[in-house]
Amino acid sequence: MTSKCIGVLNSLSLLLIIAGCSNVGGDVFAGRNALQTGRPKDAIDYLVRAADADPNYKLPYRTRPGVLVYLGRAYLETGRDTEARQTLERAVKLDKDDPLVHLYLGIALSKTGERERGRKEIEDGLRAIHDTLAYIAEDRVYGFFWDPRMEIRSDIRASLAARLDDTQLIMAGERIGREFDEEIDNARRDEGRIRGGSDSSGGGN
Repeated sequence: MTSKCIGVLNSLSLLLIIAGCSNVGGDVFAGRNALQTGRPKDAIDYLVRAADADPNYKLPYRTRPGVLVYLGRAYLETGRDTEARQTLERAVKLDKDDPLVHLYLGIALSKTGERERGRKEIEDGLRAIHDTLAYIAEDRVYGFFWDPRMEIRSDIRASLAARLDDTQLIMAGERIGREFDEEIDNARRDEGRIRGGSDSSGGGN
C-alpha cells in the first residue's frame, strides 16, 4: 500500500471518529432538550444511543454533566426506576464527582426500596450542587452569573435543614436538579451577552 493510500485511510478514519463524536454530542444535546421540554420518553431514545456509543461522554460545560446522568433522570421521569438505578450506579462508578449523579442515584434508590441509602445519596447530591455553585461563584469574572440571587443554594439549605419525609425529599431533589440544569443555560446565556453574544461552547461554562 502506498503512503498516499495510507494517508487517505488515516484521513477517513479521523473523519469517522469526528463524525461519531459529533453524533454522540448531538444526541446528548437533543436528549437534554427533550428532558427540559417535558418529553422524557423522547429523551431516552437519544440518550440510550449516545450512552451506547460513549458512556463517558460529558457536555462541554463548566459543570460537565454526563450522558448517563441524563439517561438516569429520563428513566426516573418515565417511571422506569430499576433501569434508572442501574444506569446511575454505573454513572457514579465512572464519575463520582458529577454534581447530579448522587442526587439522581439517591432518588432511584429511594424509589426502589433502599430508603436509607437513598436519603443519604440525595442529601450528598444536594450538598454537591450547593458546593459546585459556591465554587463557581468565586470566579471574579463570570461567577456572578451562576445562581446570582442564591435561590438554588437557599432552596438546598432549606431542604436540608427541614425535616422532610422521603417523598418530600425526593420532590425537593427533583426540583433542585431541574433548577441546577436550567442554571447552566441561564449562566451561559448571560455570559454570552457580556462577551458580545459569542458562545464559548468549548467548556468555560
